[in-house]
Amino acid sequence: MYIVAIAWIYVILMMSITEDTVVAGVMTFLLYGVLPLVIILYVMGTPQRKRNRVEAEKLRRAHAALDEANASDAERKASED
Repeated sequence: MYIVAIAWIYVILMMSITEDTVVAGVMTFLLYGVLPLVIILYVMGTPQRKRNRVEAEKLRRAHAALDEANASDAERKASED
C-alpha cells in the first residue's frame, strides 16, 4: 500500500515541478497529491485501527483479570497469616 502512495507522491511532485508558478506548483502538490493521499490512506487504514482497538481492549481486560486474581491471592494469603 505504501509503495503506491510513494509512487503517487513522486508523480504529483513531477507534475508540480512543471507548473508555471510556484503557487501553482504548491497548490498542485497539495490538492492533487497530499490531500487525496491522506484521505485514501485514512480510509484504507480504518480496518487496522479497528483491529488494534479490539486487541487493546482484550489486553486491558486480561490485565484487569490478572490484577483481580493477584489481589484475591494477596487477600487469601493475608487472611491465612
